[in-house]
Amino acid sequence: MTDDELAAHRSSIDEVDAALVRLLAERFRITHEIGVYKAHNDLPPVDLVRQHQQVDGLRQIALAEGLDPDFCERFLHFVMDEVIRNHRRIAEAASEFTIEQESL
Repeated sequence: MTDDELAAHRSSIDEVDAALVRLLAERFRITHEIGVYKAHNDLPPVDLVRQHQQVDGLRQIALAEGLDPDFCERFLHFVMDEVIRNHRRIAEAASEFTIEQESL
């Protein structure tokens, strides 16, 4: 590998990393809307059936792409844990708003 090839590979990695961050931002925008829906419809912040389906499906994709499915599962759980925290915050805020509205 030459210095130019190394620089090109690093540039590609930078582009992929930026794309990952943009995709995560989009995922969190979408899951925020889901959290609002769940809060207004008294749904729990966690859907374990859906969570298991996601994990199973992404493990299969990881295998097909030559990635370690255990690593991908850990990464997905890291992301989902943050989504669940956000859903709980949204539910708490909605509950506080409802309590305030009821006391008016």
